[in-house]
Amino acid sequence: MLYRISAAWARTELWVAALLAVGVTLLVLLNVVTRTAGNALFWVDELAIYAMAWMTFLGASAALHHRSSVAVTLVPDAVSEKARRIMLKIVDVVVFAFSLMMLWFCWRWFLPLDLIRAGFDTMAFQGQTFNFVYAEPTTTLGLPKYLFWSVIWLFSIGATLHSSMHLFSKDHPT
Repeated sequence: MLYRISAAWARTELWVAALLAVGVTLLVLLNVVTRTAGNALFWVDELAIYAMAWMTFLGASAALHHRSSVAVTLVPDAVSEKARRIMLKIVDVVVFAFSLMMLWFCWRWFLPLDLIRAGFDTMAFQGQTFNFVYAEPTTTLGLPKYLFWSVIWLFSIGATLHSSMHLFSKDHPT
């Protein structure tokens, strides 16, 4: 069951990443056309950068599911099958620990319980926590940056799901 949930999450991540790749391409083309016409749209650059960041985080999480991340396999390729399986489990433990730490850092950064306690009043939240994560706007879009930073949550959840699937599976279906 954990494998199916992880696979569905990874498929969703890859679809969204693919749509974002198309979006980045279209934004860059729009940027070229508007600059050539002498009427540049400065928000296009910023939106393309955020779309690229989202695409990268979602693709990296999906790569964890498929075990297709960049890796140096010199040592695992040179040892016995049993030693290779042990090394893979050690990597699974490290990735799982990293993903749990990422969830913890997101929790500490966004402080969702403190925001709820403040009644979703960001001014009261800032006064109580001295955390301004919900106050900072983007440079040209004028949107709150936390909307774009929320991809870190999605990456952390996906990485935890994918790494736990690998950690708790006996064999490696991917």
